Amino acid sequence: MDRSLLLGGSRMKPDRAGRWVQSTLCVAVLCAVVVRSPQARGPLQSGQERVAPVVERATLADAQRLFYNANYEAAAALILTRRVSDDDDLASAELRSSALLFQIRSLVEERRAKDAAPKDCGACSELIAECFREIRHGQTVARARLREIPGDDDALFFLGKLDLNYVWLQLGPLRRKTGWDEYWEARRSLDAVLARNPRHIRARVARAWIDYIVDTRMPWGARWLLGGGNRTKALTDVRAAARTESDFFTHAEAEFASWDMSVRERDMVHATEAAQRLARDFPDNREVAAFLAARGAIAQR
Repeated sequence: MDRSLLLGGSRMKPDRAGRWVQSTLCVAVLCAVVVRSPQARGPLQSGQERVAPVVERATLADAQRLFYNANYEAAAALILTRRVSDDDDLASAELRSSALLFQIRSLVEERRAKDAAPKDCGACSELIAECFREIRHGQTVARARLREIPGDDDALFFLGKLDLNYVWLQLGPLRRKTGWDEYWEARRSLDAVLARNPRHIRARVARAWIDYIVDTRMPWGARWLLGGGNRTKALTDVRAAARTESDFFTHAEAEFASWDMSVRERDMVHATEAAQRLARDFPDNREVAAFLAARGAIAQR
């Protein structure tokens, strides 16, 4: 992998303390990549739901709707059935790699719950290889575009998101202590986008997740090695993003982030309100439905 194109100055190499920080980075660093309630981590769907529905002239929006309805396998499969243009190649790579990540995590967590070794999961190996290919393809396209147009906000944003997917895959399901370069490239890329366009909703949400995780999951003395975090700002930013007018799926990403952070904060008032809005837009999302059902059961006690 070409790691010589880090943005924002010289490449930062972690010292011994930095390597220790890498080992303690929790897998939630990448919740900005894809938003899923920490209370909902069920197995993959089965039967017909495992196959992408036949859609004539499938669009990226069709895959996005499947993704936000938590039908990750179908979303990833559907992207392969459509002709990808240069204009949406990065968006497709980011969405498909995110969908593949959730499939991998579900399989790995299911096996760990059964005390089975994830490395013995044949399906996992295939999905992991495919996810890496998708991430690397997207990174290559984004970096090539940035060589031609250094200030391309779309390329910077998607490079940041794909880098975060790489870190999530390494530190999460694979439990590998790597991804330092990608973490910093992601952070710098998102910061560059927001410096020019503070109202870039998706970049704002992704950056808020970095702030939140670094502030809430990292030891106090190590936060500066990761550039610092800000829990309060993160909560403010995702809730403001969810209230900001934007296109349908950009708003959905912000709303899911607001829901997820609120659950983590045990702020069930905000979490329930967000989930109710999400249920109206994504009625087939079983994770949202399960959360609301659980809240209803609690309220009846």
